[in-house]
Amino acid sequence: MDIKVSGRKTTVTDALRAHVDEKIGEACKVFDIEPMTVDVVLRYEKNPSNPNPAIVEATVRARGSVIRVAEHGADMYAAIDLAADKVTRQLRKFKTKVVDNRQQGLSAAEVAPVPRVTDLADLLIPEDEEDGQLVREKYIELTPMTEEQALVQIDLLGHDFYVFEDAVTGLTNVVYHRKNGGYGIIKPKYEVPTE
Repeated sequence: MDIKVSGRKTTVTDALRAHVDEKIGEACKVFDIEPMTVDVVLRYEKNPSNPNPAIVEATVRARGSVIRVAEHGADMYAAIDLAADKVTRQLRKFKTKVVDNRQQGLSAAEVAPVPRVTDLADLLIPEDEEDGQLVREKYIELTPMTEEQALVQIDLLGHDFYVFEDAVTGLTNVVYHRKNGGYGIIKPKYEVPTE
């Protein structure tokens, strides 16, 4: 397993790197498959009133899926421990869903891959951005998948919504978390031309 550790405006010491290798590496043994890569970003939040300024962001890529975790802690070691626990839970959830899909006739290879993000900083919203302005434009590759596969991806990524191409219709759909629980799906209205 390949674990890449980097720091944002902080120095990654050998002790921190060893702690990440130990804790995150142990967490990833829950779903010990190859190839699996882990990108870990360590950073501190500048807000002095925040009791948990240390932030650990971990991105695990396994079998074409992405599991993303972010945790805050009083110090970097505590944040790493919390992130490792969350990685373990997310990988167990992923493993269960892959097993469930296999029992329904889907293989893990059929779960659509998510495009690789080369820099986690691209996903962060800078603190100085103003509300009400379009501040970022992002292009995504739509991958054909079923609604069930999209629900797996939204859970693994931890996002509020997920955009995908429906494998049956070929149309772009969006699944999202509802405020009162559960999921919703937005589908385009397809009109058949009349003669």
